[in-house]
Amino acid sequence: MITIGQLARYVGVSTKTIRVYHDKGLLPEPDRDASGYRRYTAADAIELIKIRTLAEAGVPLARIRDLRAAADEDFQRALRGIDDELTARIDGLRATRARLRRLAAGEVSSLPTEVAAFLERLAGWGFTSRWVDLQRDLWILVFATHPEQAMTLFEDQNEILSDPAQRQLFLDYDRAHDLGPDDPRIDALARRIVEATRARYGPGVRPELDTDSGIPALIQGSVNAESPAWRRLDTLVRSRLNG
Repeated sequence: MITIGQLARYVGVSTKTIRVYHDKGLLPEPDRDASGYRRYTAADAIELIKIRTLAEAGVPLARIRDLRAAADEDFQRALRGIDDELTARIDGLRATRARLRRLAAGEVSSLPTEVAAFLERLAGWGFTSRWVDLQRDLWILVFATHPEQAMTLFEDQNEILSDPAQRQLFLDYDRAHDLGPDDPRIDALARRIVEATRARYGPGVRPELDTDSGIPALIQGSVNAESPAWRRLDTLVRSRLNG
């Protein structure tokens, strides 16, 4: 027979935890000896180890109480379910650890090879390093937040830039970065972008991310923050497309 302090040390929990388990009905409270102290047996230690193991696996105390009262078949089935949940959590933690290691190595995120190759082509087409860096960051954001839609959006963008005439619009957009917001070339570029957008997508709406997400606004906000001219260009294009 051992005391509550000895039981706590043997199992690796605190005496307060054991008292909580008593209060929650998880571990039956033993009889007290003549001196008024609780006295525990080896069977109590085994039960406490089982409870601690389930609790460490993230099982709520209320569920542990139900499991301890369940038939053996139900208990084993529940343990298999808990094992599956732990496996999923472990896989998620491993993925998180991999991302942390990439971050520590200076990699924000890995993009699909098609996107990486596309970004390399941008420089060859004459885009500035500023534009290439911005596009990389934006595609990282899109693939991280909308993985199911990202590739479709990327393929649309890649197809546009494969057309020399369409690509020239983006090159002019890039070069407009240093223009003043009232420069007449901004207005002329906005008209060309609107005409090209309507020619490609018709009267319908251009493919976008889901409307419940704040990501499209965040992306455009990131672009607009780079240059007053770009901000003015976005305002003109939106107003004319809506009109």
